[in-house]
Amino acid sequence: MPYPFVLPTTSAFFFSSSFSCETHPSLPLNASTHRGVVRDTLKKHKRLPPLSQVSNLSSVVSSLNSYLPYLFAIDAGLSHRAVQGEEINVILKTAPAIEWRPTLSESAVVPGKRETARVKIQSLEYEVFFALSALASACTLQARAALQPLYVTSTAPVGTQQRQAALASASKSLLDAASICDYLAARAEGLVAAPPCADISQAAARAQCSLALAEATLLAVLKDDPYPAVVAQDRNRNDTEWMYKAPEIPKVRTHLFARLCLAAADHAAQAHSLCAGAGGRMSHGFLRYLEDLRRTSRAKACRFLAIDAEMGGQTGTAIAWLQAGFLELGVERKDVKKSGGGGSGGGGLSKFKKEWTERREDRKAEKGADWGADASKLEETRVLEMLEAKWTKQNDTIFTQAIPPTGQLLAQMPSGREIYSIKPFRPPLLDGAALEAMRAPPDRSDDAGNYPSSDEDTIVDAVPVGAFPGTQADYRTGTPNYY
Repeated sequence: MPYPFVLPTTSAFFFSSSFSCETHPSLPLNASTHRGVVRDTLKKHKRLPPLSQVSNLSSVVSSLNSYLPYLFAIDAGLSHRAVQGEEINVILKTAPAIEWRPTLSESAVVPGKRETARVKIQSLEYEVFFALSALASACTLQARAALQPLYVTSTAPVGTQQRQAALASASKSLLDAASICDYLAARAEGLVAAPPCADISQAAARAQCSLALAEATLLAVLKDDPYPAVVAQDRNRNDTEWMYKAPEIPKVRTHLFARLCLAAADHAAQAHSLCAGAGGRMSHGFLRYLEDLRRTSRAKACRFLAIDAEMGGQTGTAIAWLQAGFLELGVERKDVKKSGGGGSGGGGLSKFKKEWTERREDRKAEKGADWGADASKLEETRVLEMLEAKWTKQNDTIFTQAIPPTGQLLAQMPSGREIYSIKPFRPPLLDGAALEAMRAPPDRSDDAGNYPSSDEDTIVDAVPVGAFPGTQADYRTGTPNYY
């Protein structure tokens, strides 16, 4: 958590090949320059190892934020809208030919490659959609980067202040992503033609907005939820805090946290229904993550209701709520050992498989790979098992209360409660000085023949000066060899 998005890549495109601007002749050239930076940054980011991608996210966000004002200026010029009080007159010469590689669609795989095929777009509107979608995904990845130190168990656990700062930074990034996706979904309402892929459809934008809201809501709960940190401490050999106070949550907040988790579950369910209704074109991994997030959110709500019951002396009801949490997660449970050893009874093979899965997830978090791809189901399972072992032992030796059926408790779950509202996204605009400078004619040509593919590392050589057309292959362009 949050979802490990993969950033898209794109082919080269030069605006002067399809657009001209009478009022600001240098606008197409400047837009092409900033788009080239975005293309190179996305291509470089794709080829970096996972740990290096974390430090490169700021470059991705910066390049996209620098490119968007020029893209929106051309979009405003096509619609004869003023920017900063200045009229921009952009003329469409030919339909643009741009390629983007989607990352959420179940597209056809290129023969001989493991990557999905690129989609061709011939509208500037879809260029706006892909650029903003990439920015929203980058914001979500920044939230993951801020949270990653909290899940590493090979080093000493982070302090309280650092933990709160990481959660606040991640929440801000997720709310920014939700704002961008909400803008895209509203903008898609005016489109008549079907999008070229599911990545930039209205359903996908609505789903990503709901997903970001769900994850931000769960982070608001995680700020005051001590149990995941306690479970992580138990696995961390470098933890020197061997004596700590038992986790405490004020009783007045347990119901609030449960309702927040249920609101997150509703957002995740809405996102899943939107993507599942997109004709089966969305990635199965993305759909599975949305379903896992819904389950995890409801299981967290059951845990907080269990904590509330245990604080009130109803240990049997608390254990029933924990069992309801396992049921929401889809985890099969057998009778808990009366010795309080924790976990379900089962053979050595199932225990070995469980421990191997947990170690693999810890290694993913340490390496910065696709950790948390199960929407924190494993983490919540660990917390439920810890509380179940503790309370079962207490109930068997001290309280001896009956455990009510889980079905009756699930029917009594409260409704969700929202904590965040989406702030409207305002497209970035060029300032007056930049617009005034682009009234001058361009100082160089916008050559569209040098970057034909987003997968090539080298620039295709242009035709040598003075060469007869079609004979450029006969000219030596590298370092000459002397015999």
